[in-house]
Amino acid sequence: MALRELHSINTIFIHCSATPENRDVTVEEIDKWHKARGWTGIGYHYFVDIWGKTHVGRSLNKVGAHVKNHNTTSIGICYAGGLDEQMKTKDTLTKEQFQAITNLIMSLGTVLQAPLKIKGHNEISKKACPSFNVQNKFRQQQLLLELLYC
Repeated sequence: MALRELHSINTIFIHCSATPENRDVTVEEIDKWHKARGWTGIGYHYFVDIWGKTHVGRSLNKVGAHVKNHNTTSIGICYAGGLDEQMKTKDTLTKEQFQAITNLIMSLGTVLQAPLKIKGHNEISKKACPSFNVQNKFRQQQLLLELLYC
């Protein structure tokens, strides 16, 4: 797994696990999925479960495996959900997950002292992930990062 300098990070990408709402998926389970794809382990730096608890995936100084051609300069945050019971795309982000991701975004801005861009995987890939418009949902957090660190 490649290491990187933290000052190279400029973007946070939000992802979903592509699992039905209310399905209890764990960081260990995602780690197994990613290892089955031939990766060295979970590709995300953080995972937020259905209850809004944040789990560490990869260390921040390790390059992620979550957005092709953008991994060296980004952090991957994944939340459990993104599909309805019929496996169709759905914004399943709960208020607890939203708050956990907001806290994480602001903490990362503080640690990195940088106006990080917040994007959805779907903004640079032909995927539905994270099943909502990140620019609309996290607009206030983006503006706050820009105010604090520009």
